[in-house]
Amino acid sequence: MSGAALGIEIVVVFFLALFLLHRYGDFKKQQRMVLFGTLLAWYLCFLIVFILPLDVSTTIYKQCLIDHEAHAQTPSVSPVLSNQTTPNTSISASKNTQHVCYKPWSYIPDGIMPVFWRVVYWTSQCLTWLLLPFMQSYARSGGFSITGKIKTALIENAIYYGTYLFIFGSLLIYVAVHPQWRLSWYELQTIGITAANTWGLFLLVLLLGYGLVEIPRSYWEASRQGHLLIKTYFKVAKLMTEKADSEENLEDVMEEVRKINESIKYNHPLRKNVDTILRKCPVEYQEKMGRNMDDYEDFDDKHNTYPTERSLSKLHKQVIYAVQRHNRTHVQWQILLEQAFHLEDVAKNETSTSRQFIHSFAPPEPVGWFRRYIYTPTIEWYWECLLKQWFYRILSVVLALFSVAVVWSECTFFSTRPVLSLFAVFIQLAERDYNYLYIEMACFITIFFLCTCVYSTVFRIRVFNYYYLASHHQTDAYSLQFSGMLFCRLTPPLCLNFLGLIHMDSAISHQEKEQTAYTSIMGSMRVLSFIANGFYIYYPMLIVILCIATYFSLGTRCLNLLGFQQFMGDEMTSDLIDEGRELLRRERRKRQRIEDGESRRREWRERYAQRDEIAARNRTSMSEMKETNYGETLNSNTNRQAKYTRGSSQTGRDSIELLQDAETLDFNAETLTDDPLQSEPGRHLTKTKQ
Repeated sequence: MSGAALGIEIVVVFFLALFLLHRYGDFKKQQRMVLFGTLLAWYLCFLIVFILPLDVSTTIYKQCLIDHEAHAQTPSVSPVLSNQTTPNTSISASKNTQHVCYKPWSYIPDGIMPVFWRVVYWTSQCLTWLLLPFMQSYARSGGFSITGKIKTALIENAIYYGTYLFIFGSLLIYVAVHPQWRLSWYELQTIGITAANTWGLFLLVLLLGYGLVEIPRSYWEASRQGHLLIKTYFKVAKLMTEKADSEENLEDVMEEVRKINESIKYNHPLRKNVDTILRKCPVEYQEKMGRNMDDYEDFDDKHNTYPTERSLSKLHKQVIYAVQRHNRTHVQWQILLEQAFHLEDVAKNETSTSRQFIHSFAPPEPVGWFRRYIYTPTIEWYWECLLKQWFYRILSVVLALFSVAVVWSECTFFSTRPVLSLFAVFIQLAERDYNYLYIEMACFITIFFLCTCVYSTVFRIRVFNYYYLASHHQTDAYSLQFSGMLFCRLTPPLCLNFLGLIHMDSAISHQEKEQTAYTSIMGSMRVLSFIANGFYIYYPMLIVILCIATYFSLGTRCLNLLGFQQFMGDEMTSDLIDEGRELLRRERRKRQRIEDGESRRREWRERYAQRDEIAARNRTSMSEMKETNYGETLNSNTNRQAKYTRGSSQTGRDSIELLQDAETLDFNAETLTDDPLQSEPGRHLTKTKQ
């Protein structure tokens, strides 16, 4: 199994990243460069999360071998062999203890992990600090050529890259003027890694403090069907406002496109740019505007004011954004309506005595075998009305306990004697028995929970519609690449923070132990002691204040005071809740009318189909009867014609015989006869000589 676990996880993580990208991105419409950059960023971040537990178990095994050699070099130590010794086991013993080292099933050979971490880390850092910002500006640019998009991207990122150079230069000067340090490539590399991790840790604590409270609370609120339905009414009203705003914005942009389409004629040099803009418009607007090819007036004949290429690029950018926003709000509106209808159905079915879940509307897709045989209406009623609520409550309590353990460990992980971090205690207990499977599972669950708290916050935050991750293939290229940048910046400091929680980072725990391969590529943080001994230790304690602020919804209250509508309960948002309830009633009546119309048309089609079938059957029988009568008539006529033909042929033969027995008559050579028998084939007239 040496290295097999690493290969399996590499393949599994790739398909996981591909699945998430398919859920949020659009493989058919978005650029291949955008999809590839986002997929690579997500894939590398998920690799770090999934492979780090294997690195921890391998490091613990190496530490065991080091301790074994230390015991072996002690004079009072004599080796004690066990009958259970295997080639993968190293044994040593002292007077009172027996030291056994078992190789983990997922052991990774020496030399693989350092190279692997270097490739993954530096590729992700190049993506987040260099390539993805450039690709983000390139994809958002309204240029009509590759050169124009590249130029726009470079101009937009000039300030961005200049800020990084200024920060790095400041740190470089600080290190250069320090008398005890000598600059080398290793130290410069460590300074760059420290700067990136410091920025990432600053953002990580903010997102983690929100997620540690919001994720358990979201599951607890999901168990309260009434509260969840009221919150959905609020979302319906808020999304309806956004939907109307997006439609109005699209109309304004399309009006500008129409004016430019009418002003720029077919022979204008910028006509091809206008055609490019028209292709980005919705189909119904393209049909309305069309191409202005019926007017062959030269554009120079009239001294009109024509737009410049720069203004067309700006309009092109506005069209892309307006169309994307309109499509996204439309899809989200349909999804939210389905959720609201389902919650109302749950509320109605809770009082049902038949214990069978009844839906208000028929599903748009045909019922599959799973719902027909396994997830039956009875099973669905028990799950939706009884079991689901208790499941969410238990899950919420478990996640809340996990959040408390994380907060406690973040505040006490610097203490090594005694060990106060709960995760360090769990790992050290498993390390004594060398239970590598437990170590890997504990590490994976902890990292997965931390990543869930951080990444879910990334997926939930929304910055004025410029950054918004929407499922069902509705995320634009800018938001996809921005999420890739955040993942690449947050994942390395998150993993370093986890290693500090379990006391596997010597820069924080100050213990002389074997370092993980991941920590070794980060370099020694002692180069910048004020960061290693100050910021990395005390800044995570800020998570306590952030969790308290999130618990009391201070951020939501501040946004509500600033004018951004937020759900604050039944009393403070009652107007929007009532509006959402009325909108949902209107949509329900509208959908009910559509379904009634469809059912009536279906009934008429079935009724007329039966009539048409009977009429077709009658026409078929009548045609068969006619064909039968016609066949009989045809047969009788044929028989009569055959009799007549035989009679006439007999009469003809008798006439020929009589003519042959008659005497020869004299005719002139030029005289012709009108004998009807002359037309018979082989019949020749006889001439007599005078």
